[in-house]
Amino acid sequence: MSTHSPRRWGLGKSLLCLAPLLVGVPFLAYRENYALPEPVIDLTNPTTGLPQLSEARVLAHAKYLSEDIGFRTVGTREHAEGDAWMVKQAEDIQRQCEEIVRAHPTRKLECEVWHQQGSGAHRFDMMGHRLYKTYVDLTNIVVRVSDGTQEGKQHAVLVNAHLDSTLPSPGAADDALSVGIMLECMRVLVNTPDWVPSHAIIFLFNNAEESLQDASHLFATQHPIRESVRAVVNLEAAGTTGRELLFQATSEEMIRAYSHVPRPYGTIVANEVFSSGIILSDTDFRQFQDYMNVTGLDIAVIGNSYLYHMRKDLVENIEPGVAQHMGENVLALLLHLSSPESPLPNLTAGFTKPKTVFYQYLGAFIIYSFRTANILYITLFVASAALARAVYVDPAPALRTKSALGEQVKSAAAVGAAVIGALVGANVVALLMAKGLGKGMSWFSSERSCMLLYAPAALSGALLSQLPFGRLRERTTFASVILLQSFVACVGQLLGVGSAGVFALTAFPMVVATALNAILTKAGDDISLWSYAVALFTPLSLGAQMFFIVLDVFVPLTGRTGEEAPAEHIIASIVAGVGAYTLPLLVPFMHRFGQRTITRATVLCTMLTAVAIAVFSMRSPFDQMHQKRMFVIHMENITTQEQYLHVAAADSAPGFPQLAQRIAEDWSVPGAVPTPMTMDAWNNDWDVVYPFSAFLTPYKFELPLKSEHLDAIDHGFAVSATNDTTDRHSGTRSLTLLVRHPGIIWTAIAFNAHVLKWTLDESPPEEYARHYVKEGSFYGHDAWSLDMVVKIPEHDPDARIAVNFVGIHEKAMWPAKVAEKAHGGRAMQLFEEFDAWLEKETAGTADALLLGCVGGITIV
Repeated sequence: MSTHSPRRWGLGKSLLCLAPLLVGVPFLAYRENYALPEPVIDLTNPTTGLPQLSEARVLAHAKYLSEDIGFRTVGTREHAEGDAWMVKQAEDIQRQCEEIVRAHPTRKLECEVWHQQGSGAHRFDMMGHRLYKTYVDLTNIVVRVSDGTQEGKQHAVLVNAHLDSTLPSPGAADDALSVGIMLECMRVLVNTPDWVPSHAIIFLFNNAEESLQDASHLFATQHPIRESVRAVVNLEAAGTTGRELLFQATSEEMIRAYSHVPRPYGTIVANEVFSSGIILSDTDFRQFQDYMNVTGLDIAVIGNSYLYHMRKDLVENIEPGVAQHMGENVLALLLHLSSPESPLPNLTAGFTKPKTVFYQYLGAFIIYSFRTANILYITLFVASAALARAVYVDPAPALRTKSALGEQVKSAAAVGAAVIGALVGANVVALLMAKGLGKGMSWFSSERSCMLLYAPAALSGALLSQLPFGRLRERTTFASVILLQSFVACVGQLLGVGSAGVFALTAFPMVVATALNAILTKAGDDISLWSYAVALFTPLSLGAQMFFIVLDVFVPLTGRTGEEAPAEHIIASIVAGVGAYTLPLLVPFMHRFGQRTITRATVLCTMLTAVAIAVFSMRSPFDQMHQKRMFVIHMENITTQEQYLHVAAADSAPGFPQLAQRIAEDWSVPGAVPTPMTMDAWNNDWDVVYPFSAFLTPYKFELPLKSEHLDAIDHGFAVSATNDTTDRHSGTRSLTLLVRHPGIIWTAIAFNAHVLKWTLDESPPEEYARHYVKEGSFYGHDAWSLDMVVKIPEHDPDARIAVNFVGIHEKAMWPAKVAEKAHGGRAMQLFEEFDAWLEKETAGTADALLLGCVGGITIV
């Protein structure tokens, strides 16, 4: 690269010189972002003879849970089998402990096991919906490892994973992988001769997370050792590949504890995005924080989250090295938190929201306080302003048309216009793809393919926005970028937004590059390409990292956010916004070559955009490993004796109405026309998946069942009122709603009433309202109840209550109950045929959850 030349190089030659940087740095960031350790097979290190964490052992546990036992939905027989298996594993660890202590009497080690079982209720608000959960005799398996003394048990860290899996998924990654990691951590710790815990570690294998965090609520509110917990490490998975991500940290102490892991991976950006509620997801961490008031870390595998809650969440699809990476990080974290240097004793008074900036950047984990950030960013902005003035060179008098400040303001406006232009350009194409061509979500099957579609459009919009500004001086515009970056960092940090630090991280090397440029060039020369190289290294690497993380999360997420979500515009805006961050010096670099070059570049980018649109218009959103999520319910209405097939999707991709038409032609009555149903408070057929049902686009089909489908499911599902008394003087009615559901799981009721008091919580809505109550209970439990006092409405002196009720037949879930299909009645017979038809009709590009449901309405 030339430092100074009397002749300016053209755009092509300049880009060619910068190509190693423009390509190499993102590639370096890619390798760093997705680098995983080599999987370990041996249980013992052959060199040291000490126990080591083995990925092979972790995956063996995960495979047994997810494939040998199978779909462990709360309330099923398989769920009970998983519970029994876990009790055995815990007892085996306890026996190992006892044998070690007998063999080495001086070793301070104790392992205690609890098989907790209990009932309870809690409020679970989600997505703006008020919901109540009740559960009966759910279980937890708890292992406490300590030095055996009361002092050693006084302060504990809780590490948690859940044994159950959700309705359509065997749950190898979510969350059998984490269960296997916890078991391996216990084995390694217990069998390491010199390890003595200064503070206890509580391993919680909770048995009902997917039913809306019931078992973690059970531990947090009822377990006798919950008061000793000072911090929580929650282990989850929403994918099967890549590094585990620290996406939630609630105190500075725990952030600093995480810095001790061998391969940290997390940023304050992910922490603040998750905390904002933009991502409509939750974990058991919520229960520990709400009911135990403890701090902690939420850690999850997120790569390839296309398989999240899908049939293909299998061990064979977990990338080699994932378990090793997550396991070694968790083990190191537990070693630190149980050591004398642990922060646990300092957390007895609770915790405060962290005022800590943290980043993982090219292998380094950087931490500093908000106070330090304030000082650094203010200093940076002042230095940027001073430097901008110092390097400013007055043009020749004949060219002087404005002051230095005026020129700086115009340049800053041009930089801002480029960002807006990029967003507009990308979103115009998004509108064309979604509405004009009807080809939305064509990028879905690859997390990063959307960059090929929207990056040219964003560049075209950014360049087009520069044409009204005329020729701008390169040096002034370069300085404007630095000023804007440092200003955003400074203001954002003063407002308490720690993520604003990403702008400071890019502004720092730009300041260095400006100082370097003063050495490499003379007044009036172009900015040296070496200065561009120095200034671009950080935004290129950080921007690439942002692209990888954000697209890994948001692209698969668009497959489950509903038809109404503007998926195309969300992804287009991400590409444009992160792209603007990654290439902040585009504006000064292009003004280096003048308006003619900018115009030609705009035309070229527009042509590339047209080509991208044409190519992506021919793509299908889904394939066999990136499938469309479908939800199918066979509903038997006890009240009307009717049967219907309900089919729904959870995305905005085109083609679902056409698929619904083919379903109507092949499965419904002759001449049936599929009509979308309204998913509102009165569509109670979908209450088993409420409140997620708000994301679904449902169709309803009348079923002309074949003769072999007419064997009814035996059930005694009923809702009744007991202990029913009316107090006319006070205008109230007291009753117990009794729900009997033999063979039916995940029951849900919905009713309207002005509840004054009930056994769910102490604060029912102070008005006449619609209430939703969902149940999750251990296998074999077939009844639950709700005591309440309601206000007698004036229009109904008897205070009668219409109760909608629905549940899932435990033997009628496809494919979870394939082995027991003979006991699933008409629903399973239908599902076997329908699933094969859907597989053929969609060429394997759809994954359907098929549930046999029973429901109705009763007046009590």
